[in-house]
Amino acid sequence: MARGTELKRRVYLDHNATTYARREVVEAMLPYFHERYGNASSLHFLGQESRDAIDRARALTAALIGAEPEEIIFTSGGTESDNLAIRGLVKSRRRRGAAPHVVTSVIEHPAVQKTCQDLALEGSRVTYVPCDKNGVVRLDRIEESLSTETAVVSIMLANNETGVVQPIREIAALTRSRGVPLHVDAVQGVGKIPVDVADLGVDLLSISAHKFYGPKGVGALYVRRGIALEPVYTGGSHECGLRPGTENTPGIVGIGEASRISKQELAGEVARIADLRDRLEKGILERVDDVIVMGGSAPRLPNTSSLVVQRVEGEAITLNLSMRGFAISSGSACSSGANEPSHVLVALGLDAADAQGGIRISLGIENTREDVAAFLDAFPGVVARLRELSPLK
Repeated sequence: MARGTELKRRVYLDHNATTYARREVVEAMLPYFHERYGNASSLHFLGQESRDAIDRARALTAALIGAEPEEIIFTSGGTESDNLAIRGLVKSRRRRGAAPHVVTSVIEHPAVQKTCQDLALEGSRVTYVPCDKNGVVRLDRIEESLSTETAVVSIMLANNETGVVQPIREIAALTRSRGVPLHVDAVQGVGKIPVDVADLGVDLLSISAHKFYGPKGVGALYVRRGIALEPVYTGGSHECGLRPGTENTPGIVGIGEASRISKQELAGEVARIADLRDRLEKGILERVDDVIVMGGSAPRLPNTSSLVVQRVEGEAITLNLSMRGFAISSGSACSSGANEPSHVLVALGLDAADAQGGIRISLGIENTREDVAAFLDAFPGVVARLRELSPLK
């Protein structure tokens, strides 16, 4: 490092976009890139070493969400899991000769939202259920949407932008009484709050390893025993015939190890991270005028704060904070750069101008009170400067 150069403090506050892979996870994965490289479908000793590792990871992943190992299908991540669940149920309904109907919400992640839009182009009927002003999906509107043609209801566990936790138990009781499968995108929930598929009453549930300190490119779909699901693309008979292709053994080992650690440590982290989030929000509201906490009166993930800073663009805040060493998001990472207001914030009733001022702060296990204090020192000045330059007065 050149003389006189100082390392800038770097504070990562974008854990809903991704997390780092923990050291223990990486160490568990490494042998399966080199020494234990066998194909898990091979009968020889190298193949069986990989098969044993996948079986162990399946059991660990299942334990994290209260499932049985045989109910876990490994995928490439949350997006594939969502597609397999929704498209697989629609395909199963079509195979039985019934016209498919899908019920979802207006605040879903693009992995679900765009899948449903594509299915509509293919002839499926899709109903988009609204939410209330806090971002909670309307249970009464789900109930009135159900019909004998409904192939699947797909509602997220926790919103990726606001962190608002949805009433999944109540939704599951409703769908089960009508004999309709319920899929839950739990990508933002698993690893942040306790999740038990039996307690929730869900039929299918998607998770992604990189959201809870595992590797990118691997996820899982829980499929309750007895659910009629069709594969969405063809190939070998891997993963109970639902996900063809040679298994990503290192990645699967990684999600298993991340699941093991999360189950062991989650309870102790929830309260600590929630305290950091509350300190952060309290400090911002005390120091900066005209800031709205979205979903603040609804149940939320303990780590997530969705804020609308009026009279300034969220993207400008994000970029200016980045130059000061703070990583946050101006919306979900999958939607950044779209130059459109967040569909989630608009669904909560904001006009386009206010929705452009949305930012998301999402904390993780490495964050401390010192990180929060440093952010609170920087944030008011950034907002004040941007408001001076903003045409929005």
